[in-house]
Amino acid sequence: MAIVLTEKAAAHVRRALEKRGKGEGLRLGVRTSGCSGMAYVLEYADAVAAEDKVFESHGVKVLVDAKSLIYLDGTELDYTREGLNEGFRFNNPNQKASCGCGESFSV
Repeated sequence: MAIVLTEKAAAHVRRALEKRGKGEGLRLGVRTSGCSGMAYVLEYADAVAAEDKVFESHGVKVLVDAKSLIYLDGTELDYTREGLNEGFRFNNPNQKASCGCGESFSV
């Protein structure tokens, strides 16, 4: 099982954590939401919880809870810029469908 960040995503997270002045890494998870069933959840993690699975990619820790890991295993998280828009892009091999607006997905 693995979750990886691209170099661009890792650099973005490192800069954000430095600017924030604290944090262990990036917490990645899923929640029930949207028209396709699930939505990605991203937040900065200030501590590693006992139930967290920790992955390290390009020097950045990615923390994932066990319930989310079954939906996220093998995911690559990238950070992209397209014109004026920028943000994280999930390349999840488990994803079977997503809604038209891109806010939710199903496996």
